[in-house]
Amino acid sequence: MRLDLLAIAAHPDDVELTCGGTLIKMAQRGYKTGVLDLTAGEMGTRGTPQTRAKESARAAKLMGVSWREVLDVPDSDVQPSRRHKLRLAEVIRGVRPRTVIIPYWEARHPDHYHASTLGYEGCFLAGLKKAPIPGDPHRPFKVLYSMSFVADVRPTFVVDITAQYERRRKAILAYGSQFRPAKSEKKGRVYLALDELEEEMNQLSRHYGRMINVKYGEPFFVRELMKVDDVVEMQVRSI
Repeated sequence: MRLDLLAIAAHPDDVELTCGGTLIKMAQRGYKTGVLDLTAGEMGTRGTPQTRAKESARAAKLMGVSWREVLDVPDSDVQPSRRHKLRLAEVIRGVRPRTVIIPYWEARHPDHYHASTLGYEGCFLAGLKKAPIPGDPHRPFKVLYSMSFVADVRPTFVVDITAQYERRRKAILAYGSQFRPAKSEKKGRVYLALDELEEEMNQLSRHYGRMINVKYGEPFFVRELMKVDDVVEMQVRSI
């Protein structure tokens, strides 16, 4: 399997919430897309790993991804350890993506910011010829940072997901254990941030869409400068 685009995230449903629309759009354009969930989400307050595995498979089908796996890093203990980096590098060598999406390196949840470091360093390690892992060396050409949860940093670019918005919404809601719990489920005393997360993500999609004069968008950051060949045909009106 050779992927054009691979999204790496800490938990099942992270990808759907941060870059699901972009994955759908790229799959619709004929690219081979994939998702690597670092953990099975086994520490989540709601649902079980078995339930979430079924939900993530359903979401993957809705997003049209060609490949989805779990690295089996312990939930709530995502660390850029040597062992995890080698395992991730082996996966990178196996699916050989050209572009990789990883979380932005600042986040409230430790698993998310550690996932960013683990993702980047795993991609780098995969390109070292003498790394003690099987497969031919491979290093992705481009690393993108998903930043839907980042409020105080201006994105490098925003992807128009207006046409993919409804399918992305269905992929998010495929995680019924998280976003549509049974009415019979006893409400806990601890507030769960995900109780309002779907609405928040919808608002953010509209916010970033307005930044590029479309209805819905997903933001990304890259560390390097963007190259532009045609300044006459650049999109997004200035005045």
